Amino acid sequence: MPVQKLVVEHNGDEHSVEYDTNYGIEVLRYQLYSLTLVPPENQTLFGDRSVPVENDADLIHISVGGVNKLKLVEKTETTDPSTKASLEEITALEKADEEFARLLQAEEDALAFQQQFAGQGKEEFERRLRPYVDKVLLYEDPVRQEAARKSVPMDELEEKAAIALAKEGKFKSDKAEQDHALLLQLLFWFKQSFRWVNQPPCSRCGFDTVAIGMGNATVEDLRFGGSRVELYRCKKCSATTRFPRYNDPLKLVETRKGRCGEWANCFTLYCRAFGYEARLVLDFTDHLWTECFSDYLGRWMHLDPCEGAFDQPLLYEQGWNKKLDYTIAFAKDGVYDVTKRYTRKWHEILHRRLVTSEANVQEVISNLTKEARRHFSPVERAALENRDKRELDEIERSNYPEEFSCSLPGRQSGSKEWRISRAELGADSNINLPSKDYSCPLRICKDDHVGKIYKSFGSILYQCIDHVKSIPRVMDELKALQKFLVELSAAPFRTRKITIDLKSNMLALSEVLKSDAYESLFQSLSLKSCLDESGKGFVCLDGEPVMTSLALPVAVDILQEMVNNAGSDKYLTDDPAVKVFANCTRVCFGSVQASGEQVPLGIAAAAFDGLKSTKWEEPDGGKGSWIVYKLPDGSMQKLAAYQLTSANDAPERDPKDWVLEGSSDGGQTWYVLDSQKSQFFEMRFMRKTFILTREKQMCNAFRFRFLSVRDTSATSRLQVSCIDLAIHGI
Repeated sequence: MPVQKLVVEHNGDEHSVEYDTNYGIEVLRYQLYSLTLVPPENQTLFGDRSVPVENDADLIHISVGGVNKLKLVEKTETTDPSTKASLEEITALEKADEEFARLLQAEEDALAFQQQFAGQGKEEFERRLRPYVDKVLLYEDPVRQEAARKSVPMDELEEKAAIALAKEGKFKSDKAEQDHALLLQLLFWFKQSFRWVNQPPCSRCGFDTVAIGMGNATVEDLRFGGSRVELYRCKKCSATTRFPRYNDPLKLVETRKGRCGEWANCFTLYCRAFGYEARLVLDFTDHLWTECFSDYLGRWMHLDPCEGAFDQPLLYEQGWNKKLDYTIAFAKDGVYDVTKRYTRKWHEILHRRLVTSEANVQEVISNLTKEARRHFSPVERAALENRDKRELDEIERSNYPEEFSCSLPGRQSGSKEWRISRAELGADSNINLPSKDYSCPLRICKDDHVGKIYKSFGSILYQCIDHVKSIPRVMDELKALQKFLVELSAAPFRTRKITIDLKSNMLALSEVLKSDAYESLFQSLSLKSCLDESGKGFVCLDGEPVMTSLALPVAVDILQEMVNNAGSDKYLTDDPAVKVFANCTRVCFGSVQASGEQVPLGIAAAAFDGLKSTKWEEPDGGKGSWIVYKLPDGSMQKLAAYQLTSANDAPERDPKDWVLEGSSDGGQTWYVLDSQKSQFFEMRFMRKTFILTREKQMCNAFRFRFLSVRDTSATSRLQVSCIDLAIHGI
């Protein structure tokens, strides 16, 4: 690597410095700081003839080989008292500088080690990269892109993206936000629609198989890059099943199965098919994923389709405990060494990068990138070079340790035995961890529509309690309404409209549309019923489409619950949940924070969105966790009841013992409102209602302390589908 010998003059003293040109001027400034105690931000450098030296380009023009002189002048310190650092700030900066210097020294030592032990495998390194340079060009093929687009339910994903933005309070978002949200929904859809293959099921009887070796590829296999064919024998019928490892994403769009190579290969095609700047990322320690450029974030974002994870670049090092070495990204416009994005232990990684020297790594990548860009116009190449520089600056800034308060899981994809064999379970292996001293971010609940829906159902149910209507009649109406809303849910979300054929929808639906009680429900769903010019009735949107998208699933869930529980004649009059609906008001618009959460599909706010299809999941909550809900604007309320609903799966994660506390000072002090022990949720999506019997107190915050889950020996996790807080008397 090029090294310049510099003599830097400062305040009459001369300091000799050996400057490594690979590191850039910012590292030089820190070297000078250690010699002169002039902070980097206060340094002004001058070369020959007092020419300012401000960036790497200026340093490059200083001749290499001889001794070159620089002059360091300290900028005039401001006298504004507001800018003077406190003793604590100075101490913190000194510690940060010491750590930075330690890391620089460790990096220098690692580079020296690498120079001594790295092989001369420049050709070997290029041989590893070359197939991926060619592979990513398949993503630009219009035929492959069209095949990918046709397989995606775009209306559904666009609706989910709009809902995700609305839950963050973004009802009017710009294109960058919309594209970002849609990309995440594409990732989640792909995670659900693609199948992971440990051992394929028997092609004859569907039973389990066991690997028996490799087979020969057919002409059809080779047509789609399936040169490797794994063979499996059925444990039941002994038939042989072939599993070609296809490399052509066109075939993978059809088969939708494989392991990380197939997943990342196919998902990167999907990203390109929908116009995202995308890269295929190769980890030499045997994993692949995708990167996309997010205009919303203004940077490249990590996406792992196997895990359904995004923007978690430290997942592999800190979650899976991977010992990374080379992490290389491939796109139509070049090859990129992005290893530093995925580590906070660069000096350790350097000890493992022994295929060839760093100089050879950079030379191979530079040559491949020039080759990829040879047909680009000068303007395009200049734009890419500017983007490359910004990315390099971003990666370098994030390369040094920082506080990281997010629990990253071990690997989730693949069988447990396979993950254990690869040592990628991380700490997430059904072992209860010590309590954490950090929490997940504060989140705002955009759930006022849930409160309106609950109130509307309360009015409907009160007809039974007050004997205005008979129970069978109300149940007929609810069943007809359920069927109608399910059909409406399937309609395109931007133009939801369904014609009402009263003859085919029974008298019950006619009664629903005429009732004032049901009209309130329709308003809470942002729907209205109308007549067209011919006199036919229909129901259509009455507001922003996303408001209906948010509300419809909540109403359908409640209707499903009521219909399922209608076996008892006394359900609509005696059930505690019905009484809460009829007599209470649901708390809404609060903020929530928890001891932990599973990003992205198990965040704390999901417990308050009224949907049974979502849940709050605490990865380390099996033997203790908490979740706090604060009322908006410091308002005070007396809690009358609360409800907990079990989640979709894994009953061992259900809460069993807990304490509910209230606070009147925003969470400074707490007092017990209710406690429960040995609670048992017999079914999935089961709602349990708890009426508070203690003397009610005015509170502006509530905290659940979950002490234990149903089976702590089977899981380290806690999960809850819904938490509903109700005020006013019963």
